[in-house]
Amino acid sequence: MRTRQALVRAAAEEFDLYGYDGTTLSRISSVAGMSLGAMTFHFPTKVHLADAVQQEGRAVTLAALERLAVEPKAPLRMVIDLTLELTRLMEQEPTVRSAIRLGRERPGTEAWSDAWLPMVRGLLDRAYESGQLHTDALPADVTTLVEHLTSGAEAYLRTRMGSDPAFESAVAQLKRVWHLALVGVSAEASGVPRQADPPAWEKADQGETAH
Repeated sequence: MRTRQALVRAAAEEFDLYGYDGTTLSRISSVAGMSLGAMTFHFPTKVHLADAVQQEGRAVTLAALERLAVEPKAPLRMVIDLTLELTRLMEQEPTVRSAIRLGRERPGTEAWSDAWLPMVRGLLDRAYESGQLHTDALPADVTTLVEHLTSGAEAYLRTRMGSDPAFESAVAQLKRVWHLALVGVSAEASGVPRQADPPAWEKADQGETAH
């Protein structure tokens, strides 16, 4: 089991950096510190390794969602925290980044977002029904917003990882974007002076108190 885990970790690092087509079994075995024969004993082909990496990335993601699900929070706040947790996983877990990339590069395999989008949509349905969302903010549209936000966080990470070690955390950046999404960017549209708007996190928590 330890050998398999070491191979999955090594493969995740390679798939994350070079993609499916750019990764070789010989390179993975070298990174894992074992012979090619020892590796193919556990994973006969690159397909088997890629499947294992995607499964691991999905398992890590689902475990994080299960931890979040037990916290007593309002649905909208839970959606926000969920996207922040997904972004944290993208920053810290090579298996998650690889699962995202492999899902794009291997047609016919399960997309990483399939692991969490149903939960997001269910929470947004509840948020809409309880009055946490604006009448025009339909759950399907807000789900699309969440998809764009997570995709943007991954794109941000991929353009900066391996460059300046002091680049801004994608989680911190996403918090600011969520603030804009919650309070809006047009003072004219709301008709309310900017200083009268409560912070984004306060708005999310108000729904928790009221509902």
